Amino acid sequence: VDTIPFDVEFDSAEPNHGWIVGNKGTFLETTDGGKKWDQKAFANLDTEDEINYRFTKVSFKNGEGWVVGKPSILLHTKDGGKSWERIPLSPKLPGDPISITALGSGKAEMCTSQGAVYYTENAGRDWKAQVQETIEATLNRVSSSGVQGASYFAGSITNVLRNAAGEYLAISSRGNFFLTWQPGNDFWIPHNRATSKRISNMGFVSEDLKGGLWMSTNAGGLAVAKDNVDLSQVSLDFSDLKVNSAGFGILDLAYKNDKEIYAVGGSGLLLQSKDGGKSWKRDAEADNIPSNFYKIKFFGGDKGFILGSQGVLMRYTGA
Repeated sequence: VDTIPFDVEFDSAEPNHGWIVGNKGTFLETTDGGKKWDQKAFANLDTEDEINYRFTKVSFKNGEGWVVGKPSILLHTKDGGKSWERIPLSPKLPGDPISITALGSGKAEMCTSQGAVYYTENAGRDWKAQVQETIEATLNRVSSSGVQGASYFAGSITNVLRNAAGEYLAISSRGNFFLTWQPGNDFWIPHNRATSKRISNMGFVSEDLKGGLWMSTNAGGLAVAKDNVDLSQVSLDFSDLKVNSAGFGILDLAYKNDKEIYAVGGSGLLLQSKDGGKSWKRDAEADNIPSNFYKIKFFGGDKGFILGSQGVLMRYTGA
């Protein structure tokens, strides 16, 4: 398969009911916890139209779901995915929608590629801005604050993550610095990267920013900032983790629990740590899979998935 799955999600109300979205209009559904997936289509999109979309993010809560994609599109369901409606987006929207979080009962939060965060309480009819200025405006205002690479900002962010506390983490599209935003703040705060190498990806160590952040860099670097992370500071204290990735970049990381961590990356890279990241070993099961693994996600307990190029999907079956 030459499709690329970008995101996987399960409904909190129905733990076995899940969805995968991807490029070329990829849209899959499972009702058995991810053992079997069926191709679905959005009834209100022409098949010819649908194949042109890259659906990048899916989010569900209590039977209500949202999907965003490129070219700019926002889809919404109230009946567990049986029917979908297309929510119109303002042409004045700063950037493309790149993140959506279902918050239940018509509520959702969306983030765009320019760092605009919007909240709706009525299923997308009205949106309220949560950030007072775009990232570009913030950087122009604080350009002398010591953030290296900020002057090279290309206007957009990638890899936006939102945690359960409503805090955001984003990487500049060139990977030369990262930003955080917390509810109640008027603007994003830019931060320096941990090393001179470009940032590949980042994520939360636990459910909130206080628990720390992890950062992967080009050529297999991995670092963690933990313990009383002060997000008002431009530079955070990252410590390198010793990971033998054979030079392949780590593209994503997932904490199954405090001790058990998995890292995935290029050329079928799958690494496991059972001691909170102090030591790592390569999982040979994935060595023969000719795919770059982009994303790894756990949904509590033993439900975990890896998404990769060439349409690769792997399901966790136990350590």
